[in-house]
Amino acid sequence: MSKITPAMQQYYAAKEQHPDSLIFFRMGDFYESFGEDAKTIAQELDITLTTRGKGKDGEKMPLAGIPYHAVDNYLPRLVRKGYKVAVCEQLEDPKNAKGVVKRGVVRVVTPGTVIDSSMLSDPSNNYLMAIAGRDKDFGVAFLDVSTGEFLTTQINDQPPFDGIAGEVARMRPAECIVLPQLMENEELQSRLAELKLSTTEFDAASTDPAYADRHLCEHLGVSTLEGMGCAGLPFAKMAASCALEYALETQMRELNHVQFLHTYSSSEFMILDSITLRNLEVVKNVRGEGRDTTILQVLDETKTPMGSRLLQKWILKPLLNVSHINKRLDAVEELSDNTLLRFDVRSHLSYVKDVERLVGRVVYGNSNARDLVALKKSLQAIPSLLETLEGEHKAMLARIVQGMKDFREIDTLTDLIERAIVEEPPLSVREGGLIKPGYSEELDELKEISSNAKSWIASFQQKERDRTGIKSLKVGYNKVIGYYLEVTKPNISQVPDDYIRKQTMTNAERFYTPQLKDWEGKILSADEKRVALEYELFNEVISVVANHSKQLQEMAVLLGELDVLASLAEVAVNNNYVRPSITDDCRILIRQGRHPVVENSVDGGFIPNDVEMDCSDEQFLLITGPNMAGKSTYMRQVALIVIMAQAGSFVPASHASVGIVDRIFTRVGAFDDLASGQSTFMVEMVELANILNNSTAKSLVLLDEIGRGTSTYDGYSIAKAVVEYIHNKGRQGVRSLFATHYHQLTEIAESLKRVKNYHIAVKEDGDDLVFLRKIVPGATDKSYGIHVARLAGVPHKVTKRAQSILEDIESESVISRESEGSRKRRSGAKYTQLLLVDPEKGDEKDFDPVAEEIRDLDLNNLTPMEALNRLHAIQQKLKES
Repeated sequence: MSKITPAMQQYYAAKEQHPDSLIFFRMGDFYESFGEDAKTIAQELDITLTTRGKGKDGEKMPLAGIPYHAVDNYLPRLVRKGYKVAVCEQLEDPKNAKGVVKRGVVRVVTPGTVIDSSMLSDPSNNYLMAIAGRDKDFGVAFLDVSTGEFLTTQINDQPPFDGIAGEVARMRPAECIVLPQLMENEELQSRLAELKLSTTEFDAASTDPAYADRHLCEHLGVSTLEGMGCAGLPFAKMAASCALEYALETQMRELNHVQFLHTYSSSEFMILDSITLRNLEVVKNVRGEGRDTTILQVLDETKTPMGSRLLQKWILKPLLNVSHINKRLDAVEELSDNTLLRFDVRSHLSYVKDVERLVGRVVYGNSNARDLVALKKSLQAIPSLLETLEGEHKAMLARIVQGMKDFREIDTLTDLIERAIVEEPPLSVREGGLIKPGYSEELDELKEISSNAKSWIASFQQKERDRTGIKSLKVGYNKVIGYYLEVTKPNISQVPDDYIRKQTMTNAERFYTPQLKDWEGKILSADEKRVALEYELFNEVISVVANHSKQLQEMAVLLGELDVLASLAEVAVNNNYVRPSITDDCRILIRQGRHPVVENSVDGGFIPNDVEMDCSDEQFLLITGPNMAGKSTYMRQVALIVIMAQAGSFVPASHASVGIVDRIFTRVGAFDDLASGQSTFMVEMVELANILNNSTAKSLVLLDEIGRGTSTYDGYSIAKAVVEYIHNKGRQGVRSLFATHYHQLTEIAESLKRVKNYHIAVKEDGDDLVFLRKIVPGATDKSYGIHVARLAGVPHKVTKRAQSILEDIESESVISRESEGSRKRRSGAKYTQLLLVDPEKGDEKDFDPVAEEIRDLDLNNLTPMEALNRLHAIQQKLKES
């Protein structure tokens, strides 16, 4: 094995401590990487891979490096791709080092623990998630290191882990850590993989409940967790302690801005699972590519990052408490009714930056002077806000105003930063130029020396030119040799005897004199002292701000709340929304309802529709009509209006009354899950099972085309059974919107009293078809599929032939009603959904699928073995029936 240099020994030691991380190893002006790390970094960052020296195995060592000043450009790219990066810094000034410079890992940057502004361009929260638990009890925690937000809850869950999946979908963590025993839970790992959330095993001491309790109390500075709400929730505490422990280990410093642990319960909020969030496009569009075409995009007119984050939380967690919802609605109404107040509030808020993250960086220790200036400008907006909000307000606004008034140190902090920090400071805090003149007498004196030195250098240069007669002579400086006199080669003969040679160049010689050397010492000493003093004064200001971190975080929350309320009011006024009435009953009444996203994108105006649902007469709305007519849009708009109302927003309607919904279930659209080997129909059935098993009388269910992924008979049978089950569940049933092309289902309204038929109105004019987009009472028995195919651009030859085939089928198997109580049928093939059951056999329960299967056997083409197998299968069906 070849001899390893001391520096490489440091590298290998760092790699041994952090084997799952890429190592950024500081060497001079570069962060270097070696071996397999270098290969990975070169490939992911598209930089040059070279070789140098030899590794432990004696082979050439792969090498890739990036300039230290460009780390903010490269590091985020690796972290966004899911890599952990251990930053190994020089721990001493190379000038003062004896032997090899000491180096050590100062932090590990992971997707869920980033705090640098260069990695957090999105105002959304960047959560680290932790899961702990066993059997059916699980604790889940979320920690945003950048803001200090810390949350935990305990849930009862089991495969397929819909509870944990729901938390993932709502919180959208950047990273998830689990205890070792949960890494072995294949069903949990599979569900997290479906949600595209990779997990990391973290063997924490937090598996001991007593340790978790002590750890959290010690960090939060409390003697008990009773005030945090999780004292009796062992797995919630384990998960929270695990998240905190991981963050402390990776960041390698105290996280003093993490000052409170909030315990929440799913019983406080409407449950929106990952499927519903996807189908309704609540915060991400169905393609998963961003927030365009989402309800979040429509409602987000916030002015601050805190407001944007909070609005997303409100939408993802609509409230269940009528009183709490009405407090939000009261505040939105007050701001929407007072245009001048709303305008002024939003104007002042536009000057407020991301106070939460600014404070987080200050306490964390990686802030710069620009962060302080941003914080100052944010705080300067508060007195103006308070002046604008002077007077009486309803409960929520009054609480916000009083909370802002309670922070009496605003002027003190603002004045401190104003006096100390220049308006446009440099990005680096270690090169000077941060502190204003007049803040420190000592600093002003050092600046004066530096300023005088520049004048002296200019004067000295001119004197030497006059004394030597060398007009091109110049005084220069570099970090290696200091100050020098440079003379070009043709003028060397004119150099005086008192010039002392310092460096030989290709075209010139560099000299110094005792006088220049003496001034060099004074200048460099003053500059070094100035830079060091500026950094010291900067840190003093940082320390004062950090001491007020808790109050600043509380102020950030208040500003976020005010911003959300003003944004919802602005959107309500601009989009002609109305205040919904929130009740504890199960009635949903919407007049002239509109889809909040679609109405902003359709030409010619959106056609509004009504909906009326209750638990006595119109609990289950069975909706028929052609494709493209608007059934799915109608169902989605009802669900979105409910979400908006319970989040505290006004809604797109002329009137809306919403009886509290505890959970919204959706089964709309077709999605294959090929990665896990599930077909469209299997996915549909899995989602349907979740709905049937977990919906309650307080839920709202949206089902679109159930049973379409299998044969006509199977699909119809499933669809009818689902309607009956939901209608009769728990004796009270579940509020549901059910869109279908199985038109025979409409007859079920005659036997199930809370089922009501509605259809999308269509106007026919010869071969032309006009979708009126209007929901009207009653059923329809037409799908207009060929019309839709024609609109989609299917070749005319195909649609014409399809029309001919349809006419042949209808002439053979259409049902004609001769009177109220009798039916007549022409015999023929059963090709269409319009005829699922043979009416001559009476009610559907008389239909014999086994007899039908025997009838359909092609005996001429069956082998003896196939015939025996088929006969055995039929016999088994008869035994089971």
